[in-house]
Amino acid sequence: MSAQPDQNRLIENKSVDYVPASERHGRSRSLFTLWFCTNIAPLAVVTGAMASQTFHLSIASALTAIIAGHLFGGIFLALTSAQGPQVGIPQMVQSRAQFGRYGSLLVIIFATVIYLGFFISNISLSGRVINNVIPALPLPAATLTGAVVATLIGVVGYHFIHHINKVGAWVMGAALLGGLLLMLTQPLPADFWQRGSVTPGGWFATFCIGAVWQISFSPYTSDYSRYLPASAGIARPFLCTYLGACCGTILAFVFGLVAVNLVPGSDAMASVRQATGWLGPVLMGLFLVNIICHNSMNLYGAVLSLITAVQTFRPHWTPDARVRVLFSALVLAGSVLTALAASAHFVTFFLNLILALIAVLIPWSVINLIDFYLINKQRYDIPSIFSADGGRYGRVNTRALLVYFGGIVVQVPFVENAFFTGPYANLIPGVDISWIISLVVTSIAYPLFHSRHDVRVPSGRASKA
Repeated sequence: MSAQPDQNRLIENKSVDYVPASERHGRSRSLFTLWFCTNIAPLAVVTGAMASQTFHLSIASALTAIIAGHLFGGIFLALTSAQGPQVGIPQMVQSRAQFGRYGSLLVIIFATVIYLGFFISNISLSGRVINNVIPALPLPAATLTGAVVATLIGVVGYHFIHHINKVGAWVMGAALLGGLLLMLTQPLPADFWQRGSVTPGGWFATFCIGAVWQISFSPYTSDYSRYLPASAGIARPFLCTYLGACCGTILAFVFGLVAVNLVPGSDAMASVRQATGWLGPVLMGLFLVNIICHNSMNLYGAVLSLITAVQTFRPHWTPDARVRVLFSALVLAGSVLTALAASAHFVTFFLNLILALIAVLIPWSVINLIDFYLINKQRYDIPSIFSADGGRYGRVNTRALLVYFGGIVVQVPFVENAFFTGPYANLIPGVDISWIISLVVTSIAYPLFHSRHDVRVPSGRASKA
């Protein structure tokens, strides 16, 4: 571990190293705009529409399920984000404190695959959108354009990602609120508020989608709060992240819900364009920008995770901006080649694989939060995290890994995805409760099986003074 000064004012010079107090700056409110803008995305709009399209809920019952799901899941996301100012390191590096230096590699690999999967899927999507907007630009060139722009944003790094989302939060927020107002002030269908029904299964399924949506962002979070000063505390980063993530996603989900009830159809984005009239083409352009900006975060997270994996085996190596640029270029090249070479069927298969892998994040999230907040009392020994032998956290924490694997295994009987359906998958018809089983079991098992060694951290070696 080192504390190199940030000599490059354009490109972030840090990669996975600890951010010392002298380089900490900013305010917690920047987390609101980051997570608000990140979650106003086409995928969120399409997912919100499912409450009516798939689960046939009435608008009133869908609203309560959407709001309740995001408010619940947002707690996990915000608690993870609030760790950043206290530890000053990326989320995946911090996993060494729970699983050991080498034990954390498994989680890092899972997170990297998920990042890369979403990056590839999004550059394919942005390529198709660019090609639709500019038909003269061939699809391969459009795909490359979207990927390169996202990569450039990710290469510039932490500060630019925050700045671009500050602007985006106002622009995208105003556009969606304007579009929602435009839809609701036009003559509504006579049965608009009476459509659908209230079904416990449909309501709970919509709740679960909202909750898992928020939890799935957890591997990103402290990557974007680690430059805040430790004096920011826990409450302010938590509140700003929580409000930003929940408000942004709820707005996008509700936007899609209203659009498909105004203009019924299987294509939610087509319903949005038609229902918003003159504002529709503007929204499509803004959504394209949003896809690219959001994808820069997938690139940034993938690169940090890859560097973390390599640095695990080179403990005295302190990668800087040049290493991030190199890794970003490699990810860009590999992802573009995959996106261009893959058939539509392969992309669907790959996306289903990524969605199935999200199941591995649930027990990780629970272990991370319990370890940081309850067992280690918001204090980690940062030199040990970067130590070649793992310091007080060791090379492999067998107990933590056993609990982690247990949290994955208990989901299997209840899982339903594109590859496997468990014997109890339809315990509640149409609802995936596997993540809830994992959450409960891991929450009980980790404190019970955690090593009972002295968890106090010497004040001179802690991340929090």
